[in-house]
Amino acid sequence: MKKLTTTSFAILIGLAMFFLLDSCNSSIPTKEGFIEVEGGKIWYRIDGKGDKTPLLLLHGGPGSSSYYLEPLKELSADRPVIFIDQLGCGRSTRITDTTLMTIEKNVEQLEQVRQALKLERFYLYGHSWGTMLGMDYYLKYPKGIQALIFASPLFSTQIWTEDADTLISKLPKAIQASILESEKQKNYSSESYQNAVKVYYKAYLMRTEREKSQQDSLDMFFGEKVYTFMWGPSEFTATGNLLHYNRIKDLPNIKVPTLLTAGEFDEARPSSVKFYQSLIPGAKFQMIPQSGHVTMADDPKKNNRVIRNFVKGLDQ
Repeated sequence: MKKLTTTSFAILIGLAMFFLLDSCNSSIPTKEGFIEVEGGKIWYRIDGKGDKTPLLLLHGGPGSSSYYLEPLKELSADRPVIFIDQLGCGRSTRITDTTLMTIEKNVEQLEQVRQALKLERFYLYGHSWGTMLGMDYYLKYPKGIQALIFASPLFSTQIWTEDADTLISKLPKAIQASILESEKQKNYSSESYQNAVKVYYKAYLMRTEREKSQQDSLDMFFGEKVYTFMWGPSEFTATGNLLHYNRIKDLPNIKVPTLLTAGEFDEARPSSVKFYQSLIPGAKFQMIPQSGHVTMADDPKKNNRVIRNFVKGLDQ
């Protein structure tokens, strides 16, 4: 989830130093367009082709975009890989109607996308907020989902914020004090709070550097209103309608092969992700070393290898 600049940098959009990845994938066939859903149009792009089970990607945020997931395009050498920008961000319709900014609405919009693309069998990948959306979608529309990949998942906002408190406690005392005071005063626009956000994100969100042009693209695609309304002012301060999200009791009901991943320094702490794994029958876990939350940017080769090995083991 989140943003790095004072106004807009999403957690999960974050991060695509690998926007230039297409240089090695230029021969991969691509199809893109827009799908009408309740509230507007959702942009999609399909890279790759063939008979192997497609991989549908759900980006983080909420309010990020699929831009930072570009490194996963490399997986389309094996199968169709489907990128979408959820409503309110990226190349999809920007929205101001807050009745559309709920997880329930996102689930229905995702089902409209699936129907429009005629996906009957697919692997569902979610990153960060995308795991929340993916989980709720699976609970309502499990048919056709052959496997789940939960990257840096959030299945309990309480656990997420407790983990954030733990991570904050490892930062310099001055940074901790700035966060504590800003949250006490509910002043999230102060220079001290925004500086603390940058320090936290450098440690736990994305650990690699990005060029200014890449950051500008991230900011341009970021749906700040959606992020703020549904989540809050930063990755570690939840105030939106996802504040009480909890699907822990539903994890044992997952009936398909499931892979969970996390970065070594992820804000979705590996210990919490391993706890989630323990609740899902037969689930696998893989940690991406030396990576933060945006593992596809910090170590795209390792991240893609883990995903590829998992789905190849399922292909028939």
